[in-house]
Amino acid sequence: MTEMIDSLVQVITSYLQQFGVPFGILLILLESIIPILPLGVFIAFNMIAFGNFIGFIISWLATCTGCLLSYFFFSKLFSNILMRKASNKEKLKRIMDKVRNIKFSNLVLIIALPFTPAFLINIACGLVNVDYRKFLFSVLIGKLSIVYFWGFIGKSLLESITDIKTMIMLLILLLFTYILSKIINKKLGID
Repeated sequence: MTEMIDSLVQVITSYLQQFGVPFGILLILLESIIPILPLGVFIAFNMIAFGNFIGFIISWLATCTGCLLSYFFFSKLFSNILMRKASNKEKLKRIMDKVRNIKFSNLVLIIALPFTPAFLINIACGLVNVDYRKFLFSVLIGKLSIVYFWGFIGKSLLESITDIKTMIMLLILLLFTYILSKIINKKLGID
């Protein structure tokens, strides 16, 4: 079984190396559109094919771009429809207000959690028209830890949860993203 997985990894990495960076970017963008695809696997392949630094940058830029495309898609095409439907539903309006007014640091942390469904966050923020700058900087900061987690720690879900070193590293990454979000919020006044 291990040999089969190793050969599959070699085949995919050779395709990535053969078709280059655009193919690596395309894989990550596809994951943003089709959320059932495994982001962690694509990030790991990019890092194997292009090295840790280039693979990290490719994966980070592509996943941020995919999130922004999803945000704009739902913001421009569906937010007005939702606003009209919610105009007479008080409970829905309260939920939408909570999402729209989420604190910058909290949004960064939600995005930074490895097992948070990013597509739902992108859709929700787009539908309720979360401030573009808030969403942009949240994605740019939060996706740093996601890409690092899936690229460098790239273990199976079960191993990641049971390995105390992995969990400590994840907590340190989350603390770092939270502090960074506070610094950026103070400098740019996003909230």
